[in-house]
Amino acid sequence: MKIGDLARTAQCTVETVRYYEREGLLPPPARTAGNFRDYGHEHADRLRFIRNCRALDMSHGEIRSVLALADQPAAGCGAVNEVFDQHIAHVDERIRELEQLRGALLALRERCRHEQAVEACGILQGLAEMESEPRHERHTHLG
Repeated sequence: MKIGDLARTAQCTVETVRYYEREGLLPPPARTAGNFRDYGHEHADRLRFIRNCRALDMSHGEIRSVLALADQPAAGCGAVNEVFDQHIAHVDERIRELEQLRGALLALRERCRHEQAVEACGILQGLAEMESEPRHERHTHLG
C-alpha cells in the first residue's frame, strides 16, 4: 500500500509515517519498480502499536525498547515490565511536579478573592514578589 493508504489505515498523517521511519521506529518499506514506498500490513500493525505507546506518553526511547522486545516473541516479558515500571516512575514524578504547580497556582489564586482594580490584584502582586526558582521543564525521559 502507498504511504497515504498506510496513514489512513493507521489513522495518522503521512508526516507521522515519515517521521517514525526517520526515527527508526518504523522499518523502511519495500520499493516498487517506480521507486515508490510499498507498505505492508505489518507496517500498519507496527504504526498502530507505536501510536498506542505514544497515547501512553511513552518516549521514543521507551517505544524503541518495547518494539525491540516485541520483535523477540519467544523471550520472557520481564524486560517489558522493566520498561513499564520505569515509565510509571516517570509518570509518578510528573504527577508530583504537577501537584507542586497546582499548589503554587492555588496559593496565588487565594491572594485575589474578589474583583478589584488590577493595581491591587493579589495574583499580580504575588507574581511580582515570587522568588524565581528553576523552571521545571516537562519531564520527557528521552532515552
